[in-house]
Amino acid sequence: MRLRHPFAPYGDSRSSCLILGTFPSVRSRESGFYYGHPRNRFWKVLAFLAKTSSIPQTQEEKRHFLQCYRIALWDVVQECDLQKSQDSTITNPIPVDLSQILQKAPITHIFTNGAKAHQLFRRFFSDFSDKENALPSTSPANARYNLTSLQKSWATALEVTGCDVFKRHCS
Repeated sequence: MRLRHPFAPYGDSRSSCLILGTFPSVRSRESGFYYGHPRNRFWKVLAFLAKTSSIPQTQEEKRHFLQCYRIALWDVVQECDLQKSQDSTITNPIPVDLSQILQKAPITHIFTNGAKAHQLFRRFFSDFSDKENALPSTSPANARYNLTSLQKSWATALEVTGCDVFKRHCS
């Protein structure tokens, strides 16, 4: 089924870190925001990295969290053929226009959430490969990583790259 990305990039003029997925899942499209599947571990991983026990649940809480930690979200693919939510079924991808977020925010680090996002990023955005770091997918389909190993992998990647995005910038 041919799908077009339903969301604009999320971020503002203070965002310094951009996290890119591939394309919103069925559940995310239904919820109207990124990482909306209740079993996706994305928000739990971010809360861990921020050293808070408060995991954002609502769209408002998620947006506030992202703003406080200066994180921008988007995906690599603007349009594609896709079966359900399976990245492995993505065909005929058309990339997003990264300039929409890169011209708006002082992005210093780009992280791709999952192998397919990383592969497509490298294919479409090689000019920015010096800013990009691949992270293991937070998707519930990624059974190779439990929550603890995801948290450790993401924390290590942030440390190695010098990304200090998890310093709170608001109350």
